[in-house]
Amino acid sequence: MIKITINKAVLELTEGDITEQETDAIVNAANSSLLGGGGVDGAIHRAGGPAILEACKKLGGCPTGEARITAGGNLKAKYVIHTVGPVYHDGKKNEPELLANAYKNSLALALQYKLRSVAFPSISTGAYGYPLNEAAVIALKTVITYLKTHTGIQVVRFVLFNLKAYQIYENSLKALTA
Repeated sequence: MIKITINKAVLELTEGDITEQETDAIVNAANSSLLGGGGVDGAIHRAGGPAILEACKKLGGCPTGEARITAGGNLKAKYVIHTVGPVYHDGKKNEPELLANAYKNSLALALQYKLRSVAFPSISTGAYGYPLNEAAVIALKTVITYLKTHTGIQVVRFVLFNLKAYQIYENSLKALTA
């Protein structure tokens, strides 16, 4: 695990399972329907139980780059912040801006709800096909910039699914903070 301090917050990288995090909120890389899916989305819905799906049905979906919040159901996290990252085409269809917005809007929602700790997966890098190297830089740069200009959130943790993803995030973080 790597930890660095930005402003008054700690940014962490760890390899693991997002559904096991004991943060105030975990972020779900959702689809725009918010009705569950594969990957991280499916895992969160399975681990959190039917209460998450019921809460999501009431939200009526979520546009790409935006975020919505529900209770965490059976998860250790009290809340789930659902955000929709972009499907990657060629990087020229606003994907970087939409991906950055997914992180920014998730953090803004966490702040609005006075949450102190948030765990993120690597948004859009699974089924949505965003290249991990590019997505890691956008994710980290966006979160670092946000933490430099906002206080209240004390811990932002990136929970990477496997060693390869962890190493890419680690290398990107070192390059960004060198």
